[in-house]
Order: sequence, then C-alpha cells, then structure tokens
Amino acid sequence: MPELQHHDPVYVLDLGEGENRFSPDWLESVHTALDTVTEGAAPAALVTVGGGKFYSNGLDLEWLTANGEKAGQYVTDVQELFARVLTLPVPTVAALNGHAFGAGAMLAMAHDFRVMREDRGYFCFPEADINIPFTPGMAALIQAKLTPSAAIASMTTGRRFGGPDARELGLVDVVAAESKLLDHAGDVVRGLAGKDRGTLGAIKSTMFAAAVTALRSPA
Repeated sequence: MPELQHHDPVYVLDLGEGENRFSPDWLESVHTALDTVTEGAAPAALVTVGGGKFYSNGLDLEWLTANGEKAGQYVTDVQELFARVLTLPVPTVAALNGHAFGAGAMLAMAHDFRVMREDRGYFCFPEADINIPFTPGMAALIQAKLTPSAAIASMTTGRRFGGPDARELGLVDVVAAESKLLDHAGDVVRGLAGKDRGTLGAIKSTMFAAAVTALRSPA
C-alpha cells in the first residue's frame, strides 16, 4: 500500500511495490497521504514513485470484474483522484521508476512534471488495443497536457514509449538513471515548495478548468 515519507520540504509518496492498481483501498490510502501533504501552510512539494517494475498499471480490472455493479462509482472515484492531483496546491512530480500504463499513465499526467527512468519501463495509453475508450474526463486530462500531435501519437496508437521517446514526444519532461531518479524528481520541485498554496491552487484550477469539469462530471 502507499507510504508517505517527508524529506523537508519534499514529501515522497511511494505508491507500492506491486502493480499499484487502483483498488478502492489503494485510492483511499493515496487520498489520506494527500491530506497530509496539503495540511498546514509550511513549504511543501510532492514526489510520487513506485517500486520495482511498475509506477502504476492503472485500473484494478480484477476488482472491477468482481464488482461490476459499482463500476460507475469506481470510475468517478478514479477521476476524482486525477482532478485532485491536477489541482493540488503544491508542486508535484511523478518519478516513473517503471511501467506507467493506462490510468497509471493518466495519474502521472495529472502531476505538474514527470521524470522517467531512461533505461527501462514504458509509458503507454493502451486503450486503443484493449477496446476501452477514454472517458471524456480522461481524454480532457491527457489533452490538457499534450500537444495535439502528441495526443494523437499516444492516445490512438497504444504505443509503448521508453524514456527517451517519451521525452521526445513530451509525455515526460526529464529522463534519468534509476539511481538518480528520485534525486532528479526532488530537484524539479524543491525550489518551488514555498509557493503560496492558495495562489498555486487557484492557478491550476483556472488552467485546467475544462479538464477538471470533465473529470468531475458523471462518468
């Protein structure tokens, strides 16, 4: 399960050692961690990272198959996490230690910045290959962060992008060696940690108003 550490002023949220799929309990744990990050007024920034092979493989399809009657609420809850991270009133960066697929890649997109391991791991929106269309909210989130050409190249192909190709397309901002991944991610946001939270949250809410509205509309 997710675990939060504090290296003043940077919080590091370790998403877990497995595939880090979005089970209801996992979602709740992430929200609890975000509550800690955003409470108070001290300078703060957030890095999220996974362990092992995965950053996150996204939706918990096994849970969803067993709880199909709860699918609507589940998608609503997933999209609420995206909207919250997208507008979090502190600087955020996803440190992609491994594979980021589907909703896991969307979670990374919801961060302000992305740093990806250069030698292993794929960034992928596989929806076109697994016959699961993007919801309007998910599409709006991705398109809010990418150029139109990058959105087409990533959303309609199902292509798996390694670190250098992901950087070239604009899916991630920086690539780094595995041993330096967290250091690079921390460097991206540490100097921004003192920004006024009210102002930063308002700026993000305005920048991404259309995506947030779509994410918080009924799924």
